[in-house]
Amino acid sequence: MEPQQVNKGDRNKIYFLIIVIAALIGTNGYLFFKDRQQGEKIVTVSTEKDKLRLEVEKIEVELDKVNALNLDLNEKLLAEQKLAREKIAELKLALEKGTITRNELDKAQIQIDELKVFIKNYNDQVNQLQKENIFLKSTKDSLENSIRNANDKANNLANENANLNAKVKKAAALKIQKAEIIAYRTKSSGKKIEVTKSSGAQKLSIRFVVTPNELAEKGHHNIYLRVFDPAGNLLADESNRFEADGQEMQFSHSIFIDYNNDNSTYTIDWTNPKPYIKGIYTVILYTDGTTMGKAQLELK
Repeated sequence: MEPQQVNKGDRNKIYFLIIVIAALIGTNGYLFFKDRQQGEKIVTVSTEKDKLRLEVEKIEVELDKVNALNLDLNEKLLAEQKLAREKIAELKLALEKGTITRNELDKAQIQIDELKVFIKNYNDQVNQLQKENIFLKSTKDSLENSIRNANDKANNLANENANLNAKVKKAAALKIQKAEIIAYRTKSSGKKIEVTKSSGAQKLSIRFVVTPNELAEKGHHNIYLRVFDPAGNLLADESNRFEADGQEMQFSHSIFIDYNNDNSTYTIDWTNPKPYIKGIYTVILYTDGTTMGKAQLELK
């Protein structure tokens, strides 16, 4: 049997179908590769956004570290930090956008790189400030220690000086070497008669010699007397007061003597404002704030 002949019209249809199928295959291939590239581009952009966002957060953490140091930042550093935080806020807002172009990403990367340089310089300034603060604190502590040591030394010297002055004052104090008391009455002729009975006594006469002392100050010394009767009562006026041995006291009588470290004998006469009674009278003498000594007399 002879093969069937394909006419020219059918042959043309077959060629047309082949071309259409080839075109469809080519179109589908193009669309497939295009979609794949677009997907890869979206993934790449998203990844870069995350990377940039992480870098911004790191920069913000660096600024937070500075604040955690509790340094007293100067106005310049505070102003620079404020500008940096404003730029960080802008970048974070831009990176949170749903869609972002390559140009926007590139611009953000440039700004982040600038921020990194700023943060490095900023940290260098803060570190220098921290070193200066440490130096100033060390200097301040050193000065405070020096002042404290100087004050301690001054106080010790003052105490030593006070102790030395007290010792000198004690060593220079006038002390009685010997003393006696006599009672007497004065006759109409003016003659003084020593008595031993209380009924005849009018005045007491205290006679004393001061112990020689080269350290004692020569010249006038105020002598205070405190007279006690046999009952232990102080015979003194309420208004007569002086200080001795660190306390305020009343005195019975006071006079000035001229001390010349020459074994002179001094005499003080005292009149009792009350009648004399039987018993022992005690007289204590003071000068320059210290006790000189005492003497006693018994009246019958």
